[in-house]
Amino acid sequence: MNNSNSLWQLAIQKFKKNKTGVVSFWYIILCGFIAVFCYVLAPDNSNSANQMHVEIHSKKPGFSVQMLSIPSEEKNTQSWFNKFLYGKRISSTEIPIKSHKTEGNKLHVITFSDGLTKEYPASYSKNIEQRTFYFGTDKYGRDLLSRLLIGARISFFIGFIAVFISLLIGIPIGAIAGYFGGKVDTIIMWFINITWSIPTLLLVIAITLALGKGYWQVFIAVGLTMWVEVARVVRGQVITTKQQQYVEAAKALGFSDFRIIFKHILPNIIAPVIVISAANFAGAILIESGLSFLGIGAQPPTPSWGAMIKNHYNYIILGKPYLALIPGLAIMSLVMAFMLVGNALRDALDVKS
Repeated sequence: MNNSNSLWQLAIQKFKKNKTGVVSFWYIILCGFIAVFCYVLAPDNSNSANQMHVEIHSKKPGFSVQMLSIPSEEKNTQSWFNKFLYGKRISSTEIPIKSHKTEGNKLHVITFSDGLTKEYPASYSKNIEQRTFYFGTDKYGRDLLSRLLIGARISFFIGFIAVFISLLIGIPIGAIAGYFGGKVDTIIMWFINITWSIPTLLLVIAITLALGKGYWQVFIAVGLTMWVEVARVVRGQVITTKQQQYVEAAKALGFSDFRIIFKHILPNIIAPVIVISAANFAGAILIESGLSFLGIGAQPPTPSWGAMIKNHYNYIILGKPYLALIPGLAIMSLVMAFMLVGNALRDALDVKS
């Protein structure tokens, strides 16, 4: 046990020496924090950041405007936990305005869209605030920064769920195939090769269409396609490891095959599984973004980085490329971070180096 602890401590020390790996690790932690607390951090904390202001669509980053909020008589009863998970339930109506002035008991405002003057009760003047859109607005007038932050939850959590499903299926199947060999290995490898031969994207599309559209269906579909890589890696590691003397000793002591696999072999082959999990995490984010771009991933108004690119890719040639480039850079940076962490873990966990 002490030897095992010392090996892990040595691996951690080697990982800390890899500066790109450490920076990428903390960037992933930051993205994870944003994904969890996205509705707390987002300027527009409504559900899916879906407050539309068509009058101010496609504005540049840093755009600022006065916003008049007209309250509704409907009572908004919402628990803090529900607000934390799904955002604030908005019952008021927001109107972008150019200017306003109060005369007597009347509030006169000039609307941003058509420049017309409208009257409201003077008490509404306290509902006027200056709103700044730091990343600009999308083609529907929604806050791009807020949708980017909330979209991080979709992209980040799909990695966790997809990797969890792939490990849950791939590790037992790969371990059984590698440990028992023979006909069991032949049958499992036949099934793995059949699944492996189907293009991943087509298989995900087929599963998604069978389960229905939505981000939960995408989570499951991506996870069900990634177990093959995990199973192949685990199988190869088990075939090599089962020849070790401690496995033969465990057999001689009469331990069950189940105990030998899960108590003795798997803890000693965890390193390559961790590395491939990091790669699968990045792959899951790319697949989800591709599905959302094709329109069969997370459905509107749920913000997704892939869907944001789909909605605005034509703006690249219309002089507003940031509408598509910002979510594209978010995808690229997070995927690159996971790949760099995977490479750093591979070097740190390599006992030969």
